[in-house]
Amino acid sequence: MSAQQTIWAAVRLLAGCWLLWRIARPKPADSHEPCSIVVPARNEAGTLPTLLASLRPQLIPGDQLIVVDDESTDDTVGVAARGGAMVVSSSPLPEGWTGKAWACATGARVSTADTLLFLDADVTVEPGGLDRVLGAQAGGLLSVQPFHVTVRPHERLSLFFNLVAMMGTDAFTPLGQRLRSSGAFGPCLVTRRDDYEAIGGHAAVKTAVLDDVELAHRYLSSGRPVVCLGGRGSLSFRMYPDGLGQLIDGWSKNIASGAGKTRVLTLLLVVAWLSVCIQAPWLGWPVYATVVLQLAWMVRRIGRFGIATVLLFPVPLAAFLAVFVRSAFLTIVRRRVTWKGREIRPSA
Repeated sequence: MSAQQTIWAAVRLLAGCWLLWRIARPKPADSHEPCSIVVPARNEAGTLPTLLASLRPQLIPGDQLIVVDDESTDDTVGVAARGGAMVVSSSPLPEGWTGKAWACATGARVSTADTLLFLDADVTVEPGGLDRVLGAQAGGLLSVQPFHVTVRPHERLSLFFNLVAMMGTDAFTPLGQRLRSSGAFGPCLVTRRDDYEAIGGHAAVKTAVLDDVELAHRYLSSGRPVVCLGGRGSLSFRMYPDGLGQLIDGWSKNIASGAGKTRVLTLLLVVAWLSVCIQAPWLGWPVYATVVLQLAWMVRRIGRFGIATVLLFPVPLAAFLAVFVRSAFLTIVRRRVTWKGREIRPSA
């Protein structure tokens, strides 16, 4: 490899370092103010027990734990009730709404606390995590990306999806909060009720596949801050544990749309970094080894994927590229994706 190629590869690798330089996390906290926890759930009987069991010991008087059943066909309602949650059944999905946005809006309407915490059903709240997450809320929108725990081999194919999703927010560069975040993470959103209502709540993003990103844009356009943090030590989750088909469908519904919502310069940096990862097997073992070391540094802060996944990174990278192409076709060409038995038409 020539000196020019070496320099160009190094520059592209540095783009990845810039985008994931420092992943700030919620700071330790001893307590929290009462909050309303809203969990949208559609066929989540398998995931809810873990979430509810992790939350119950951390609740204080005044907290509300609300599970919104989104027309589930499994035992979601029974599991939620036995887990100590207040169960609310959403009315039939109105025209023009996505299911998750409608469930979140339904939960917000019946909640009573001044602080709202929206959690996905596949999240686990680590001991003390509820205090830490709620303690980090200081107005506007707080979003925390859970630490990704993988168990089955196919789950490790999410490696590059998670990295790119976090890179695309601009939240983890050396500039920190001096650079406004351009997105948020749907698994955990925290907001004060007055801020939430002022921006129109989930009704303002009712048609969006990326309701988390659109909510962030609503907060920013109203002059309210958006803060993104990493969840290691506070929140964790397993994504798409039910098989490869679930993983493909889950990422297909939003990964291409997410690219379209990313700042142009940030998108170019992500593409530059991905390009050297793609070329690494053909650029010689020093570049390949450097990519492995960089991925190991990145991954330990965002999830547990295993050393074999990092060493064999071209496999999850190929999965990322294939699903991205599929996602672009479904969202841009067909303008129709399917998730949990529902057809979703991405908004323009």
